[in-house]
Amino acid sequence: MKALRGMAAGFILLVGATAVAPELWAPAHYATQDRETPDAPPSPHHLLGTDALGRDRFSRLVYGTRVSLVLAPSAALISCGLAALLGTAAALAGPVFEWGVLALADLFLSLPWLFLLLTVRAFLPLNVSAMASITITFLLLAILGWAGPARLVCAGVRDLRKSGFLLQATILGCTKWRMVWVHITPNVLDLVVAQFWVTVPVYVLAEATLGMLGLGVAEPLPSWGSLLRELEGGSITTQPWLLAPVFLLALVVGCFQFLSRKTGLEDYV
Repeated sequence: MKALRGMAAGFILLVGATAVAPELWAPAHYATQDRETPDAPPSPHHLLGTDALGRDRFSRLVYGTRVSLVLAPSAALISCGLAALLGTAAALAGPVFEWGVLALADLFLSLPWLFLLLTVRAFLPLNVSAMASITITFLLLAILGWAGPARLVCAGVRDLRKSGFLLQATILGCTKWRMVWVHITPNVLDLVVAQFWVTVPVYVLAEATLGMLGLGVAEPLPSWGSLLRELEGGSITTQPWLLAPVFLLALVVGCFQFLSRKTGLEDYV
């Protein structure tokens, strides 16, 4: 199992490293059109062929990987940061504040967040810029995804309050701020990290779903979702190279699942 986890981490690092600066080695820019070879099959010049506009599919896959593997962890970091802040505050600030935070978390968990994402994105203009669509999509994911981790953090901090070392620190006059930074934060950090690794693939899949419906990252900037949308107009029996984004997405999500097990998530769920 350790070998599989190491391979998973190595694969994600390899994919992430190649996607950080695709302009250094990708054969073409993601928006460059070769009008003489639209819908071309794979060749030495176009490893995955070209799309209907003559754009190199391999280059677009690399650029799309950068979008997903940079912004999904960023959104997960925001979600887990909010969860850690609100969950810790709820467990320490008193029963009234805790009830309010948990009630708000229950409200967020009860919302069909995927349909809410679809509704919000559908209200945006169709000609929204690529950067605006990226920002809006992943900020929405970050804002909607804090509730579940916050409940776990709150429960973890609530259990810590009953521990002997915190009672001893309170007796010795330790302030709440020092108790949070010195005693509580190190003990709930593993839980927050585990939630981060679980949240990242969820956000990757959410963006892919939005992209397939035409409500994700705006053209011409590619993402895994927009690349998967090409399957609607193609045949995988005659164009099997269209499945490259599917295999890459499945491998990356599976690797994140192995890494989440390594962080010790099984101890919390």
